Amino acid sequence: MSLRDAAETALTQCLDLDETESCCIVTDDKRQPIGEALYEVASQISGDTTIVRYPPGDSHGAEPPEPVAAAMAGADVFLAPTTKSLSHTRARGSANDAGARGATLPGITEEVFTAGLDADYDEIQRHCLNVLEQVGDADEVRVTTPKGTDITFEPGDREWLADTGIVHNAGEFSNLPAGEVFVSPETANGTYVVDGTMMPHGLLDEGQTLEFDVEDGHVTRISDDDIREQVETASEAVGDAAYNLAELGIGTNVAVTELVGSVLLDEKAGGTVHIAIGDDAGIGGDTDAPIHLDGILRDPTVYADGEEVELPQP
Repeated sequence: MSLRDAAETALTQCLDLDETESCCIVTDDKRQPIGEALYEVASQISGDTTIVRYPPGDSHGAEPPEPVAAAMAGADVFLAPTTKSLSHTRARGSANDAGARGATLPGITEEVFTAGLDADYDEIQRHCLNVLEQVGDADEVRVTTPKGTDITFEPGDREWLADTGIVHNAGEFSNLPAGEVFVSPETANGTYVVDGTMMPHGLLDEGQTLEFDVEDGHVTRISDDDIREQVETASEAVGDAAYNLAELGIGTNVAVTELVGSVLLDEKAGGTVHIAIGDDAGIGGDTDAPIHLDGILRDPTVYADGEEVELPQP
């Protein structure tokens, strides 16, 4: 799949851009080829298409310059292939609140763009809805893995959400590549062991694991020095919020057949689970933090109120 082919999937199947709508492509200096591929396709659909580019942000979740935020909020449709994630920013939220529908592509590479968009997003949507039906009303969700994970989540009153990649209605939002069902739980307790992908390490070596203990919805132990340092640095600004257990996600993209070291793609892989630390304000929680660190777990078993959940497999 070429960059143009992937851009066509994003703009036609996923975003359903119409010739009467305005479209804004937001990119940065390191993701310019992907941004230009999206702009080329979008401009052939709609004459009201713009592209804005800015220097890469300092961190995931950092707010873009105000003119970029204004451009997103002023469009009917936006797509944001950027080095640092705009997913958990006020700019993205404000754009959706203003009625724009859109997708962010945080940390996207040309390889991930072409691999992750080479998929049938109608099928991914069906898998999302199937998982959502199994977990959506559960009071308790437990996750175990062969590497030692045993953690229980209580969603409470917070809603499970589906990132299907199908963004056809005003105000809707998705990541691309897409394919997950996720919740920001009210609390969690237990241990989880990452054996897939987690930044800053990328794809872990065979046999390498990262361990995290969780008590009352906060991470209390991090086995890895580099990740611990990231969280400790964030805590200097926001205190205990940096240790918030932010997300439980279930991958539903069955076109992703192997992990490649990209959190954006790997967290969507069918049959995986990811768990995140830090900010959850953009996904139904109430914690603002300057980090959102996802770790991907291989071969999970998920139970919703004691019943095993059927997970989509590649």
